[in-house]
Amino acid sequence: MAVVNALGRRKCAVARVYVTEGNGKITINKKDLTEYFPSTILQYVVKQPLTLLDVAEKYDIKVNLFGGGFTGQSQALRLAIARALVKINAEDKKALRAEGFMTRDPRAVERKKPGQPKARRRFQFSKR
Repeated sequence: MAVVNALGRRKCAVARVYVTEGNGKITINKKDLTEYFPSTILQYVVKQPLTLLDVAEKYDIKVNLFGGGFTGQSQALRLAIARALVKINAEDKKALRAEGFMTRDPRAVERKKPGQPKARRRFQFSKR
C-alpha cells in the first residue's frame, strides 16, 4: 500500500494526514500522540475511527496539524483519519458515516459586529 493522504478541518484547525501500513504509531508534528494530546479524552477522540473499524494496530499515521485550539485540532484530525480510511477501503464509509465521523462540522465563531462589544451581545442600555 502506498501513502494515503487526507485533509480534515474544524473551526480554524487543519489536519493533513499521511497513512501508511505499520503498527499503529500516530505522530503529530514530530511528537507522539500522548505527548501532543496529554488529555486521554482527546486521544480517545482521535482514535475513534480506528477503534470503530478495528484497525488501530494496522496503520502508521503521520500528521501535520496547525491552527485552532486542542479540541478543534483533535476533531479535525478525527475527520482526516476517517477520510483516509475511506480512501483505503470504500466499504468502511457507511459505518463511519453512521457514527458521524465523515461529516465536516460547519460551526465556527461568529464575527463581531460594529456597534456591539461581541457578536450578539449589545452594549448596556438604560432609558434614564
